[in-house]
Amino acid sequence: MGAPPGTSRSKRGHFLRAALPCLATALGSAPAAAQSLTPDLFNPNRGGFAAPDTLPTRRTAGVPQAPLDALPALPDPNADPRKRQQAPATSRVGQVPTYGLPAANGASGSGYDSLNRKRQQPKLYPGQPKPKRPVGPGSPVPPATPDRTLGPPRIAPPPSETAHKVPVPPAMAGNVPGQPLRRRLKVDDDAFGAVGDYAGSFLIKGGLELSAGYDTNPARLNKPVGSPAYVVAPDLLVMSDWERHALVADLRGSFSGYTNNMPATIDGFASPSPVEIDRPDFTGHVDGRLDVDRDFKLTSQLRLRVATDNPGSPNVQAGLQKYPIYASYGGTFGFDQTFNRFQVAAGATVDRTAYTDSKLTDGSTFSNNDRDFNQYGGIGRFSYDLKPGLKPFVEIEGDSRVHDQPADRNGYFRDSSGGYAKVGSSFEFSRILIGEISVGYTARNYVDPRLSQLAGFLTAGSLIWNASGLTTVKFATDTQIAESTVPGSSGVLVHTYGIEVDHDFRRWLTAVGKFTYGTYDYQNQNRNDKTYSLEGNLIYKLNRNIWIKGTLRHDILNSNQPGSSSQGTVMLVGVRLQN
Repeated sequence: MGAPPGTSRSKRGHFLRAALPCLATALGSAPAAAQSLTPDLFNPNRGGFAAPDTLPTRRTAGVPQAPLDALPALPDPNADPRKRQQAPATSRVGQVPTYGLPAANGASGSGYDSLNRKRQQPKLYPGQPKPKRPVGPGSPVPPATPDRTLGPPRIAPPPSETAHKVPVPPAMAGNVPGQPLRRRLKVDDDAFGAVGDYAGSFLIKGGLELSAGYDTNPARLNKPVGSPAYVVAPDLLVMSDWERHALVADLRGSFSGYTNNMPATIDGFASPSPVEIDRPDFTGHVDGRLDVDRDFKLTSQLRLRVATDNPGSPNVQAGLQKYPIYASYGGTFGFDQTFNRFQVAAGATVDRTAYTDSKLTDGSTFSNNDRDFNQYGGIGRFSYDLKPGLKPFVEIEGDSRVHDQPADRNGYFRDSSGGYAKVGSSFEFSRILIGEISVGYTARNYVDPRLSQLAGFLTAGSLIWNASGLTTVKFATDTQIAESTVPGSSGVLVHTYGIEVDHDFRRWLTAVGKFTYGTYDYQNQNRNDKTYSLEGNLIYKLNRNIWIKGTLRHDILNSNQPGSSSQGTVMLVGVRLQN
């Protein structure tokens, strides 16, 4: 079978296209000739096969050179276009082009200048800051950025940090020539926090809160009796700014006043609440540290607590005119020694608790000397820096309580000895979760055999979780063994748990929510009290010196004893002044 017609024509077309160029080359080429032998053929240098003066493209004297600025001649319209295309172009061999520009003309004022001429200084507007010189050899090392060791981490900086800001005057920035160096302030993460004042090498911050509102049950009675209320709360913080050693004083107090008095009798019996229910509250401590060397330090603390019994407590006498005030003061003196990663801290403690006499509604007084006692003890803490951010520890404490009077008002000998042991760890995970938490066991034995041992599970700790740049969650727990005047009761085992959430809607508007849960276990009395407290605060910060604060709190006391439970709601609006 033969090939189709289309295939034969395609084969013939390919043959003709290949044969025609070969035929044209054979007919139009000149006779072949051998290459002549010249000395350049044996030249070993690169490009020496043909000398430049023997090249056919060399420039000769008979070929005139057209000037550089000459215009090309216009083509002749009558000439044959095929001949015009075959005319050879003007040779450019050996010609160095020049463009009429001097050397380094394009360097301007910022580029590289091969002539090393003096640069022209830029013209600045009046008041415009001079540009900084570029960093080069011999320039001083820029200062390192200081570490942010104070305050919460900046997880999400506010947009105002990257916004346009008015330039700081040179006099305030401290870069005026000849100006003495200014004290560099520490990083302040709170744009509306108190700045404080320096007195020598001490930084002093003070504040005063004034609030007024209403309390539906200030005495925490089973049948509520309300009263308008006001609160005055001053605070003072003094910190040293030394390279070595340290001294810190933190003093905080408050006075809660009520315009109405409580009834002296309820249902024909003396009221469990005083008639005047005004209560002071003060907590202060002064901490000192003496750096003997890098690894050995002497530590000390002086503390003071002034308060009254809590409203609704069974320790409050019936028929009182006002609450008796007690003061607990003392100190701790010890040392802190570091052995590489192992750290030992120990100290001796001395404390005293004293009560004022009780004033009754009939005008008489009742002595509270049986509640006064001295406490002597010691505490030791052993910790190991396991890795950065994780430091487990073991803490042991022991003390002895000696009362001014051997027997109390009910004939019980309340001198005792006890202590606690706990194990825990302090940690810091990327500044997001910091704090410490521990668990252990506490116990106290009394001289009087009628008073059984008071013991229980112990929890203590404080955690801060920076959930975001706007939200912070705090958790705290504590366990204490408190004295009691209830007949037959060894004491009170108190457990307290609290959680607080702070959220910044704006840098000047903050909401704070708190929840506190506590248990009061009266040993050998079959009495158990549970307290619940839910509190909300809204803070509007006008500036660094004035804040406006609103508080709403609801307290619940739930007791298994009949007639001892109570509830109350507190509403306060106030202002905070600080510096």
